[in-house]
Amino acid sequence: MKMALLVANRGFFPSEFLDDARKEMTQAAAKHGIELLMMDPSLTRYGAVETTQEGMKFHKFLDEHYGEYDGVIVTLPNFGDENGIKAALCDVTVPVLVQAYPDEIGKMDFARRRDAFCGKLGLCSVFKQMDFKFTSGQPFVMHPLSEEFDSELRDFAAICRIVKAMRHLRVGAFGARTTAFKSVRYDEIAMERRGVEVETYDLSALLARYRKMNDTDALVKEWNERLHAAMSFEGAPEYAEKALSRFGATMQAYVEEHNLGAVSLRCWPEIQEELRIAPCSLLGCLNMMGIPAACEADVSNVYPMAALHAASQASVACCDLNNNYGTDPNKLILFHCGPVPVDMMTKPGVIEEHKMFVKGSGTNCSWGLNVGRIKPGLITYVGGRTDNGECQFYMSTGEITTDEIEPEYFGTPGVMHSEDLQRKLQNICYGGFRHHTTFTFGDWERAIDEALVKYLGYKRIDI
Repeated sequence: MKMALLVANRGFFPSEFLDDARKEMTQAAAKHGIELLMMDPSLTRYGAVETTQEGMKFHKFLDEHYGEYDGVIVTLPNFGDENGIKAALCDVTVPVLVQAYPDEIGKMDFARRRDAFCGKLGLCSVFKQMDFKFTSGQPFVMHPLSEEFDSELRDFAAICRIVKAMRHLRVGAFGARTTAFKSVRYDEIAMERRGVEVETYDLSALLARYRKMNDTDALVKEWNERLHAAMSFEGAPEYAEKALSRFGATMQAYVEEHNLGAVSLRCWPEIQEELRIAPCSLLGCLNMMGIPAACEADVSNVYPMAALHAASQASVACCDLNNNYGTDPNKLILFHCGPVPVDMMTKPGVIEEHKMFVKGSGTNCSWGLNVGRIKPGLITYVGGRTDNGECQFYMSTGEITTDEIEPEYFGTPGVMHSEDLQRKLQNICYGGFRHHTTFTFGDWERAIDEALVKYLGYKRIDI
């Protein structure tokens, strides 16, 4: 990841602060694998931006490097000058982080006082007048080498990744809405206006492509290895392994040929009727490959998955908010048939048939569930929907616990604890959100909120 660094200045403050800022910000960025783009210091006084003319030079620098950087960091080693910064950033479309140095007790004489605290307030006021989007964290002033700024830079990098991923996200929708679920209806135009382009593909085309796929194709062999790493095939008929590998290869071929960043799939009942498999484990593998994939044609839960993946740079999953957990008001069971990536499970799973289809169609009709348990840990969970031309989402944090679930419970479940869960469920219900939620490990709430709401124009529904 690359970010452009703007070092701001106000001339009557100590200039030595400016060289230190460049060095310290470079050191802070390196911890997160961020490369800083800096304008040639010889182009301006002290290599910083103060006047409008200097700001215009920085503006030209950004133009010359357009598309190379994912965000801009404005550092205020001293008070700074809002006019130069305004000229420099007026056309910037990537996220902008404003960082200001703290003053130190005992170093408040004129030779060492910074006043960046005050300068940040002035700059942010001008940004607001411009209707210019920017990010500012807590505490209000932070040294680049402090623990607080380390956390701030982590979040800002996630914000930049989300914005970059979501501004031009292509989603492949394989198959029509699952007939039984009107809850997963969505508005393509609302998503298009937020930068998410939906490409629809008839399920019959996917099945036709599958039938042309040869078991000896290299991509099929890759999928066979991928599936064996995710689950044991013990007890499954030979056809299941071959059919799942071919279908996984077919989906990946579509992803690569059509430059898709995420997918949704009509996963029943035609795939079971035609191929006698359940593609649950395939979706788990796609998620682990960094291709967010939702089952049951839930297209508007794909954009939360894409945001979560961009934030965490790790696997994501889409599960049902499925059961109460006894009488504990703050716990529920997350569940789905088996699309959870293996790195989000306690260990590799075991292939099974889908019990619901076996009940109606007999055995050997639906192999492909990856049965196991979701591993414990802190999660961020998000649900999405479209309504009245808006892309909406809710979000909260929770924890997958070590609470036991009876062995007879099929699929891939986990017990989730979330504070004040009954109120949240009621608000999810009143907000019109469906039974699915998406999640990844870690706390990414701040980054997703800033990226989706502030920079991309999504609407967050408070739960």
